[in-house]
Amino acid sequence: MFLVPTYLEKSPVHGTGVFAARDIPAGTLIWEFTPGVDWEITPDDLAAFPEPYQSQMRAWCYLDESGAYVFCGDNGKFMNHAEAPNCDDPPDRTTVTNRAVRAGEELTCDYRTFDRETAEKGFDFELAEAAE
Repeated sequence: MFLVPTYLEKSPVHGTGVFAARDIPAGTLIWEFTPGVDWEITPDDLAAFPEPYQSQMRAWCYLDESGAYVFCGDNGKFMNHAEAPNCDDPPDRTTVTNRAVRAGEELTCDYRTFDRETAEKGFDFELAEAAE
């Protein structure tokens, strides 16, 4: 769940993005997994979704180290990938800013640091576009 105010808007990176609603200092914890807001979904449960919902959920989830798919219950599912992101994702399922972020700036992360599927296969822009 985001711990800072955000909003959604058309992204210059890709589709819809998450933007900072206020200035955020470097090193600020901005997101952490919060039970009741964010969900863990088993691969079997995700496979049970009918199409087109399964594809949509796959686009909005990431596969964590335990093998569970994580669905962000808030704007987190719209955070875009960047090769040089302004946020870091340490392995404990939290997100921190790696530099100061200005109000109105898109928040980005490197999917390879927390999503096993992206780390193994690369980012699938076609899948992301299909989800929009």
